[in-house]
Amino acid sequence: MNPKIPLPELDACYQKLKRTFATLTADEARSLLAPGAVRYYKKGEQVYSEGARIKGCYFVYSGIIKIYQTGHEGKNQIIKFDREGDIFGFRSVIRREPACSSVETLTDAILCYIPDAALLHLIKSNAGFAYDMVQIACKELGESNHYIRDIAQKSVRERLAEVLLTIAADFGMEKDGTLKLNITREDLSNIVGTATETVIRLLSDYKSEGLVDSLGRKIVLLNIEKLKTIAGL
Repeated sequence: MNPKIPLPELDACYQKLKRTFATLTADEARSLLAPGAVRYYKKGEQVYSEGARIKGCYFVYSGIIKIYQTGHEGKNQIIKFDREGDIFGFRSVIRREPACSSVETLTDAILCYIPDAALLHLIKSNAGFAYDMVQIACKELGESNHYIRDIAQKSVRERLAEVLLTIAADFGMEKDGTLKLNITREDLSNIVGTATETVIRLLSDYKSEGLVDSLGRKIVLLNIEKLKTIAGL
């Protein structure tokens, strides 16, 4: 742990938990987190790996994390990004199965660890909390179905445009159109589901068409409406 990074008090974590799970009482929110549950992770740090036996899930207090799976040839496929207020790892806890994906921090992050016993107890005892968890699971399933459809029906050029727009919607843009999420070309290709070289080439094509610009690693969206047309949105 980096001693220069001040960790939040547990009460601050309880408050953020209650924003995501509004039905939780103060005591129930406290029951999810024990002393020592809050930890700082530096950028690029592995939280856990696919296939690991995890004994709890995680709540994102701050920062951005990426969730991905690794194919047979070692190519990573990014499933999604999680940010402040999101919870991850719960599927493996509920199903009592090895982690179905790997998790790594995309930025410096503070995560709150929720032990399996505490999570399962609240799911069984608080119908509102259980409903919120079902809603989160259904949202993730819908996103997975959408991705499968796009892989089957859209070209890489179309998928890249949609991914850029999704990142803009989820993480925001500066006034000049620069994406606030600073993402590598490799990670971008791992979301789109193609080679890094292909993403670099397509971004160059977009740039020549006046759709995007680049400032180092940062991507600037110049023509949102045209990108929507390409993405089929």
